[in-house]
Amino acid sequence: MATFGTLSDRLTETFRNLRKKGQLTPADVDGTVREIRRALLDADVALPVVKEFTAAVRERALGDEVNRALNPAQQVVQIVNDELIGILGGQQRRLQFAKNPPTVIMLAGLQGSGKTTFAGKLAKMLEKDGHTPLLVACDLQRPNAVNQLQVVAERAGAAIYAPEPGNGVGDPVKVARDGVAYATRQQHDIVIIDTAGRLGVDAELMKQASDIRKATQPDEVLFVIDSMIGQDAVNTAKAFQDGVDFTGVVLSKLDGDARGGAALSVASVTGRPIIFASTGEGLDDVEPFHPDRMASRILDLGDILTLIEQAQNAFDEAEAMKVAEKLATETFTLEDFLEQMQQMKKMGSMKKMLGMLPGMGNMKQQLEDFDEREIDRTEAIIRSMTPGERRNPKVLNGSRRLRIARGSGMTVTDVNQLVQRFEQAAKMMKTVARGGVPNIPGMGPVGGKPGASSKRGKQQKAKGSRSGNPAKRAAENAGIAASTAPTGSGFGLGGQKAPTEADLAELQKMLGRG
Repeated sequence: MATFGTLSDRLTETFRNLRKKGQLTPADVDGTVREIRRALLDADVALPVVKEFTAAVRERALGDEVNRALNPAQQVVQIVNDELIGILGGQQRRLQFAKNPPTVIMLAGLQGSGKTTFAGKLAKMLEKDGHTPLLVACDLQRPNAVNQLQVVAERAGAAIYAPEPGNGVGDPVKVARDGVAYATRQQHDIVIIDTAGRLGVDAELMKQASDIRKATQPDEVLFVIDSMIGQDAVNTAKAFQDGVDFTGVVLSKLDGDARGGAALSVASVTGRPIIFASTGEGLDDVEPFHPDRMASRILDLGDILTLIEQAQNAFDEAEAMKVAEKLATETFTLEDFLEQMQQMKKMGSMKKMLGMLPGMGNMKQQLEDFDEREIDRTEAIIRSMTPGERRNPKVLNGSRRLRIARGSGMTVTDVNQLVQRFEQAAKMMKTVARGGVPNIPGMGPVGGKPGASSKRGKQQKAKGSRSGNPAKRAAENAGIAASTAPTGSGFGLGGQKAPTEADLAELQKMLGRG
């Protein structure tokens, strides 16, 4: 279950009940605030944060802005959204880089919080942005910690400075100081220092971390905290703030807890911003933390902006332009279809992407049942075809389809269904290439309801994305649809109508076997 799943369910149900009321009484507001308080406490949010949050919501919900609203329920949801953004830190905070390189980033946190893995994720992310990070192994106490960082660095393709074997051998303060000097000589513009942790907060841990900070004068000290530790997050964060202090927070294992109270507590209690969120075990499973987008996810309003960014990062511009040219001349083939699916795989888990759509909180079971392997099966069928068959599927007679089915380990029915799905996808891609917007599962055509007048359709088309990249154009038009459509999310605030079970089934068919 995704982070905030329990909290999201409770809040969504609370607001769904509000929709039935044309006007809110003080008793309705009190009841809503009481349910919000229970939901937050069940999610392991710290009690002081809960009190402050619910007091602010109640005060604003009883004010004139709600009393005068045409839809009071939506107004209350907007208030909760605003307050959630506030306790999550308000504005997004980016890394601060030194004016004179190298920028020194020190990682601190308890043992098992995910520091070492995050060090590799951060190095890989920064390399994509053109930086040359150096990992410095200063965890010299935990067994095999240095070896683990070396493995992570190799996977991330990052340089590492590890002069000591660790396992209780070596001076971490000296290694940190020498590591910064080494980075300067080798012209690395960023140093990432991985420090030791403990199973619990203790004086020795704090002194060592404090000494490393004094020796290296880091530009950022990032406190990495396990999102799953609940109420303990507040005490741990306070202890590190008092003992070492830190400039920002990294939430690790954000995909592993349905409650997520740490995220809603640590920024508010410490006054330090959350800068990154780690959302999985892969080195690419990390993203900058946006308080407004996280609040939208909690309230089941979706996160279209992050979805668009992932699409833009994953799709190759040159390949997309080739596809655009082929679509313009109507020569889209199964080879192009295969390339498009492979680029979609670069975006990551389809479940995660679908989970960013508005209203998907109501379809958790369908998302869990979604089979990621269908794309692999589709690839197997296409790869079992000859180049000529991929370019011209019309030559696929019965004997050819039987050969392809045997070669891919599938059935003739699977091959037939793939050809049908390809024809549907080709039509959709041609629509995109011509500047139009295809029907998106659960969203319908951009511009409103099916059957809208052709005049309105032309007006909407003119307002769509003009990107020459068909992949980006589809993602950006989806964003436009999410922000302009008149229908609401699960409880009526902005967003889109939730995809139906039939929509997910159709998407499953398009990606793999029916």
